[in-house]
Amino acid sequence: MVKIYEYANCSQCKAALKFLDREQIKYERIAIVETPPKVSELRQMLGYLRASGRDLKHLFNTSGVQYRELSIADRFKAGFRETEALMLLSRNGKLIKRPFLLTPTGGTVGFDAAEWTKLVKSVQT
Repeated sequence: MVKIYEYANCSQCKAALKFLDREQIKYERIAIVETPPKVSELRQMLGYLRASGRDLKHLFNTSGVQYRELSIADRFKAGFRETEALMLLSRNGKLIKRPFLLTPTGGTVGFDAAEWTKLVKSVQT
């Protein structure tokens, strides 16, 4: 089954949920702030991101208030360790780029209809 970690006030999340409904994809909707992804899910997502040429920073909501308040950009400049970053994300859903989509065969962060179409194409309705 598809898992979507989302935030109710996020316009990209709303668009993603409408997309999944329109495509008749069954999904588990999870509030990302209250229940952030586990380290294992973040590590899995990081693998998918790396396979598409993206890196650890792409897991972060770089436009978020907490990203600035916690000086995450400075941590990256100082050599932010992957394990430390994943632990931080697993405890603070506001730091995670959303929506956060995991399917049985892949995953991505942010909403891009073309990318999502490819990901959910193999998912049974």
